[in-house]
This record gives sequence, C-alpha cells and structure tokens, in this order.
Amino acid sequence: MKTMTAIAAALVLTAAGPALAQEHDHGAHGSHGSHQAQGHGDHGHQHADFESGRFHVRVDGPAQPIGDVILIPGLTSSPEIWDGLTDELKGRYRVHRVHVQGFAGAPAEDNATGPVSAPVAEDLARYIAEQNLDRPVVIGHSMGGTIGMMLAARHPDSVGRLMVVDMVPFMGLMFGNANATPESIAPLADQIHAGMAGGTREAYDAQATTAINGMINTESLRAGPIQDMKTSDQQTAANAYRELLVTDLRPELPRITAPTTVLYVKFNYPGMTNEMVDGIYRGSFATLPSARFKRIDDSAHFIMLDQPAQFAAEVNAFLE
Repeated sequence: MKTMTAIAAALVLTAAGPALAQEHDHGAHGSHGSHQAQGHGDHGHQHADFESGRFHVRVDGPAQPIGDVILIPGLTSSPEIWDGLTDELKGRYRVHRVHVQGFAGAPAEDNATGPVSAPVAEDLARYIAEQNLDRPVVIGHSMGGTIGMMLAARHPDSVGRLMVVDMVPFMGLMFGNANATPESIAPLADQIHAGMAGGTREAYDAQATTAINGMINTESLRAGPIQDMKTSDQQTAANAYRELLVTDLRPELPRITAPTTVLYVKFNYPGMTNEMVDGIYRGSFATLPSARFKRIDDSAHFIMLDQPAQFAAEVNAFLE
C-alpha cells in the first residue's frame, strides 16, 4: 500500500516537473534586486525597501495593520496568484507578496546558480528582521510551502503562524519506497534536472500546457500561470526543482514552534481515495504532531484559484 500511494502521489507532484523550466523574456521587467519603496500604478502596491538578489516584495495594506502576512508563491509562479487573497486581507493586514528572482519575468540574479529555496528562506528571515515585522504569518504554496517550512524551522522566532498549501516536507519520498532518502533520490533528481535544464523551449511549452491543465481545474485561470512558467528562467527552475526533490525537512519540523496548518487536495490519479491522501499528508508531517490538516475537495493544486472562497475562509479562520 505504501509503495502504491507513493507512486500515485509522485505522478501528480511531478507532472509539472519538465514543464517548469521555460525560456524567458525579461526585457520588459527590469531588475528587481534592489527595490526602493515606490508606488506602482499598474498594480496599486508598493515594493518594500529591501536589498536582495533572491526576491523582491510587493506590499499592500492599511496605514495601521493588525498584523503582517507574508505570501510565498510556488515554482515559477508570480505574486498574482495571491491577488484574490490580498484583496481579502489588505483592509486589515499588511500583505507582503514575495516575487522570487528568476520566476515570472524577474531576472534570476542570485538565483541563477545553485539552490533557491534555502537561500530565499534565509533572506526572508533577514527581511522580517530588517522590516521590524513582529512574528508575521507566513503562507506558502507548493515550493513556497517548502520555503515557509525552512523559515519556520530554522528561524522559529521569526514566524507567528505557518500555513503550508499543498506541499509535503520531502518530495523525494514520492519517488521511491518509504525508506527513500535525499541520497537515494539524488541520481533521479540529477536526471530530471538535466532534462529540465537542457530541453528545448518548444518541448517545455507543450508540456507546460499539460501540466497547468492538471494543476488548475478552472480553465479560465490557467493562462496566467502558463505565462509565468514561460517567462521564468529555465536554469533557475531546474535548479529549484532539483533542490525540492533532495530536501527532506522532516527532521527539522520539530523545531517549528509556530501553529501550523496544512491545506491539501486529493491527488488526481485513478484509485486514490481521500483516506489514502489524508494518510500520506499526516504521515509526511508526523514529526510535527501539532499540525492541523484540512483537505480541500473539488480543487487541483492551485487551491487559491480553484476554490478562492473556501481558501479565503480557511485563511481567515487560520488567522484567528
């Protein structure tokens, strides 16, 4: 049973793998590595005054917020996936939407080589300190969930609450048996990385459409994430995906002191039941027994797009 569920989960979690590396066109976006706080008429947000070659941050909210919420998107995604939630929260909270360099039109800068999630998490800890944020809420989707877990485990005093949206602490486990380790997964991760980094744009474009179709049920909302993929740096995406495959955060989860909620969906694979998926998630987070779990039905991977009202309701409950 364990092997079957692991294989089934792998097919879903890795469906987007090859499609997540795209050729890019950054000319219209400019450099974001050292944003000064400034208004942007197109979006109505400001960019935080923060120096980093790993990400830049869009900030929305009232003059006197009741708290701060940091939103981290997934692999090749842009901050726009959080537009609906930002509109829901920005009247009360100051919302910080992270845009990872190398994704969705942003130049790769320091993310051009090497790992992405771990150094982004470290710079987020610095961002929280330099912006004088008081234990903000952190919500991360997919790879953003990995970054959130890293941040909360490695800098537990920096995070007030943590929400992980449709991500497990060790993706590599989905590629093998229950005894899989980062070392045992590394050869496969290297093979996937080589394919992502060296493939043609045409091949990735074709696979991107298939991947998005599987990750977003709402057809009218697929175009934006597809465009984000196409305008992401190919090498950065490949490096980031490999890092996810060989990162096992389960030993670090006990260090997380922030109340944690995990939202997830049922794997879109024949034979999978709700109970099987529930078991996979609860088993994956066994080293964080205080975590709260909530399965969102009738949704694919992008819960905030497929079920925006339920997603907002879960976030609001989580904030209270």
